[in-house]
Amino acid sequence: MIVNIHEAKTNFSKLIEKFLEGEEIIIAKNGKPVLQFARIDEEKRLARRTGFFDCDIDMSRFDDPIEGMEEYQ
Repeated sequence: MIVNIHEAKTNFSKLIEKFLEGEEIIIAKNGKPVLQFARIDEEKRLARRTGFFDCDIDMSRFDDPIEGMEEYQ
């Protein structure tokens, strides 16, 4: 199903229901397709979580003076 942007804004909830029932939903602007509804890959979404880093960066000396930069203090 191809719908224009205005129709998509007006009937967004209905379009989601149709998509969940298996229908392909494409949004068009000036008659040209610009985007398509797609399912979220749950594994990819959960595999990369922002804000949770597993790294070994030592920040204990972050504010220590840098050798050779004394004149810029």
